[in-house]
Amino acid sequence: MDQTELTNKIDAYLEKNWDAMVDDIATLVRIPSFQEDDKKADGAPFGPGPKKALEAALELAGGMGFKTHDAEGYIGFADFPGASETQLGIIGHMDVVPAGPGWTFEPYEVTRKDGYLVGRGTLDDKGPSVMALHAMKFWKDLQDEGEAPQFPYTVRFLFGANEESGMADVAYYHLHYDDPAFLFTPDAEFPVCYGEKGGYDGMLMSKPIEPCARVVVEFEGGAATNAVPGLAHAIVNADAHELKNTDRIVVTEAGPGRARLEATGKGAHASMPDDGVNAIGLIVDYLLENGLCGADERAFLELDQKLLNHTDGSGVGIKSSDEYFGPLTVIGGTIALKDDRFVQTVDSRFPTSITADEITERLRQLAEEIGGSFENTLLMEPFLVKPDSPVIQALLNAYNEATGEDAKPFTMGGGTYAREFKSGASFGPEKPWEKNPDWVGTMHGPDEGVSEELLKQSFKIYALTLDKLMQLDLK
Repeated sequence: MDQTELTNKIDAYLEKNWDAMVDDIATLVRIPSFQEDDKKADGAPFGPGPKKALEAALELAGGMGFKTHDAEGYIGFADFPGASETQLGIIGHMDVVPAGPGWTFEPYEVTRKDGYLVGRGTLDDKGPSVMALHAMKFWKDLQDEGEAPQFPYTVRFLFGANEESGMADVAYYHLHYDDPAFLFTPDAEFPVCYGEKGGYDGMLMSKPIEPCARVVVEFEGGAATNAVPGLAHAIVNADAHELKNTDRIVVTEAGPGRARLEATGKGAHASMPDDGVNAIGLIVDYLLENGLCGADERAFLELDQKLLNHTDGSGVGIKSSDEYFGPLTVIGGTIALKDDRFVQTVDSRFPTSITADEITERLRQLAEEIGGSFENTLLMEPFLVKPDSPVIQALLNAYNEATGEDAKPFTMGGGTYAREFKSGASFGPEKPWEKNPDWVGTMHGPDEGVSEELLKQSFKIYALTLDKLMQLDLK
């Protein structure tokens, strides 16, 4: 069928089914599907919430006429058979992060207000997953009615249950099933992300420094390795009255002869460190500027300062950039005193122009020069599908046709399901350049919400995408 006829049929499906699509989202949002390890059981390896959400998603897919399978609660899938067993994959996740504090709406219900849907998972990732699942149903309906031929490839929709907490769902899938020929996940941003930087975590440690040789009594900051810390504090052996506040550090007494330094920076995701102000770095700078350290402490703090004050890695000699990903980024996410050692965690997102071994060797060398140590604790190699490849161009063309834009594909520093498969891409639905009202929250935050128009547009894009991918040679 020609493009105009196809577009009209997509619009007609939306008009007829939109309220039912919202109801499907609400069915999933109603389930608090965050991981609870203390409640895991056979068939529910991530706890009862993810299991219940997985079952609900499979029930929705089964009701649409797709053959479904629950893979022991780790992951599930729904198949739309084509003329061959070669698979095109779509993967979304049914687990969420806990609601947390700060909500003004009910987190586990869908609230419709002024053209937005608010509730945990409406954006990440239950709402977008429902849109992609209905894109499958759109084509199934056309084929059932004889208005479209059978697809040459089978479409498999994978419902993950552990994306937010380690992706053990995908690890299980790889042990038991082959990868699709190509896969996309509706769990990032439009127009289309064709690559994700390498992910690298490490731990930088000072030499053991006995308490009698330390000025710093306590040093804590950050809540996660993969985030620029917005808060940090230190307690030092010093007279608080002799130390001055700064615009971001407040000094108070912490007992006789001790001062407490409270630093307020600005939190940010590790993949976009320039959006933040590292509170650990603020403390380190203050300690060095005011001589609040012994010789061994100074050696570590000076190295830490080089790490924290240069998010491109230039301070520690790992600066690098390539044509696809741009520059390496590096942050220090958390710090603590453990067993008389300063322990600084490191998060780097690296391009193809440097290797993980090179990063490790350089940081280990610098640590050993001060009597400390460094170890790599997590590694994900860069993931890339060339931007001019037919599959990426198919997704991009579908997006541009649906929106009337002339957008270009991009890469990012974050990580999605796409990197876990041999060939994949992350594909919407967020458009960071479009601003929501202040009362609409972001994914993982309170009052998470998404525009109904954005979801409708996402459905159109995914429906067009299936058509374009089926015209490619995926074998």
